[in-house]
Amino acid sequence: MKTSLEVEYWVVDDDGDLVPPGTLLDLSAQIDPEFVEPMLEIKTTPCTSMVELREEFVSRVGHVVDAAREQNKRLVPLATPLHASPAEIPYREKAGTNLQRRTVGRSFDDARVCAGTHIHFEQSNVVDQLNALTALDPAFSLVNSSSYYRGERILECARPFLYRRSCYEDCPEQGQLWPYVDSVAEWEDRLETAYDGFRERALERGVDPDAFDEEFDPYDAVWNPVRLREAMPTVEWRSPDTALPSQILQLAEEVRSIVTYADARGTAVGETGAAAGSADDGSVVLPAFETVEEITDAAIHNGLEDSSVRRYLRELGLVPSAYEPLADRLPDSRITKRRAKKLRLEAARQLEADLDRHRVRA
Repeated sequence: MKTSLEVEYWVVDDDGDLVPPGTLLDLSAQIDPEFVEPMLEIKTTPCTSMVELREEFVSRVGHVVDAAREQNKRLVPLATPLHASPAEIPYREKAGTNLQRRTVGRSFDDARVCAGTHIHFEQSNVVDQLNALTALDPAFSLVNSSSYYRGERILECARPFLYRRSCYEDCPEQGQLWPYVDSVAEWEDRLETAYDGFRERALERGVDPDAFDEEFDPYDAVWNPVRLREAMPTVEWRSPDTALPSQILQLAEEVRSIVTYADARGTAVGETGAAAGSADDGSVVLPAFETVEEITDAAIHNGLEDSSVRRYLRELGLVPSAYEPLADRLPDSRITKRRAKKLRLEAARQLEADLDRHRVRA
């Protein structure tokens, strides 16, 4: 099952201030601008093995980090910038982003403080892949890298709250986790319904219909934690924060193993309240969707400190004790703007040290 990564990183200068990536975007076709200025996205190609994925990802991130240092810039692996005013995170002028902002409304501003990781899996038994990744959603707590928004510690896992519950509160079909499906046709019907609702909302807010149709189609008008990508074609898992390369690769390897098994053996949904496990025929028994939602809420509020979250992840085959989320290294008190800049630089140093360890092993 070919697998690829897309990881978003903040860009700062040597003082810790957020800055545009500038010519870093010209280093490779695998580096993309994001919808806000002080962020870039590093992508890998589809890789047939974790060894290949690991080598390519470390090489690509390392190349950008080295070039950034030559320009007195650093990459920061935090899910939010900890403390930043809207003026410090300007939108990149893109037609699609402007239309999305008008359609979603003022709450869309909360999306611009969020940096995440996207893992793409080559489509195979799509329903089983979609459902397994849906059940795995609370695993974002394993690589949680920020609890802060505008200097305040809001919840243990800030990004999934800000992105899903705040930004897309009034457009849940566009940004929140969807239930399991029984068929690809069911997913596509849901996609069409979500698209029609989003288009109607856009037109109600004065968006020109031709402009909307030029920018969006059903596959590109949802930003859920799990979604199908028609162009690649892949099943995309968008749940995790950005984090250290080693943490991202560790999670990708575990999740890939679970999805590969589910793809080969099939999945079934268990009764409400039942634990995940295996059926007599070897298929993967997933927890009821109500349980997924309950544990996701617990993960957002409490992270790995919540015993129900740890137990849930272990039942799915993950090892919570093997992870040390970056958010656990942050202070518990309010963060000033000056302190946020120092913490960004500390996170950048941790990323660079993490890369160095990988390079030595390579």
